Amino acid sequence: MEFTRQQLYDLLNRPSPLWLSRADLSDAYLDGAILTGANLSRAILQGASLVAADLTQANLLSANLSKATATWASFYGATLQGANLHQADLSGANLENANLFEANLYGANLEDANLVGADLRSAKMQNAKVTDDQLAQAASLEGATLPDGSTG
Repeated sequence: MEFTRQQLYDLLNRPSPLWLSRADLSDAYLDGAILTGANLSRAILQGASLVAADLTQANLLSANLSKATATWASFYGATLQGANLHQADLSGANLENANLFEANLYGANLEDANLVGADLRSAKMQNAKVTDDQLAQAASLEGATLPDGSTG
């Protein structure tokens, strides 16, 4: 499902929560968008710009956010289980209490991201830019592949 700019504008200005499951939002400009509680499960957000977007409590189950830019975005309590965040820029993002179980964070930029209480079990984080101090704040790293290739 692809959207024109007008259709996307119309959708983003409707009462929430939005239902955009399986939507193709590749390369979409969603900076500052309020997507609180939105259902974006299996959505394609590859290369999308989500700078300072609010995705609090959003459902991004198995969504594709590879190479997306989500600097300073809020994913507080969001479900990102099985999501593809390969080479995504999440610097400064709030991922507090987010479910990132089995997420692909290979090469993602997590500099200054808030990982307090994040579930990173079985996440793939090889070559991700993230500090040990940030990882220590996560709820769980069980079975995760850490940036240096070791297992949590």
